[in-house]
Amino acid sequence: MTRAWFLPILLVLCGALVAAGPAREGNVAVAAGLLALFLLLAAVYSPLIFPRSTGAAEARRRSEADGGPVVYWRGGCKFCLRLRLRLGRDARRLHWVDIWRDPAAAAAVRAVNDGNETVPTVVVAGRSHVNPDPEWVRRQLPGLPSRTRPGR
Repeated sequence: MTRAWFLPILLVLCGALVAAGPAREGNVAVAAGLLALFLLLAAVYSPLIFPRSTGAAEARRRSEADGGPVVYWRGGCKFCLRLRLRLGRDARRLHWVDIWRDPAAAAAVRAVNDGNETVPTVVVAGRSHVNPDPEWVRRQLPGLPSRTRPGR
């Protein structure tokens, strides 16, 4: 769990250090702007922007029940962040599993990625896809007409 928060905490600390210079010189507006920028970056790279993470076993169970894809991710991953942001509200319809919180999830990702913890790894109908296009992932969501779902 601490690995997921390392980058956001580091960004907050760096922001405080960077903002301290202008603050000492009396440039409060510049200091506040810099601190706000670093706080925004910390929020974006924190696990808070992702839907609530479940365990690997629970995500597989839910996926079998509703047909939703399982997304293995980790905090600080720019590709995971890209997927999350591009999916928008649809991201809540997927089952997110943080590989840094669940050793079984990390093992599942290593098993399909030649021993590497490459994320995001999206599992759809039992098949793994590494760093897929967000629009492709959106088309895999249950409830969409089958003609928009390639491979079906």
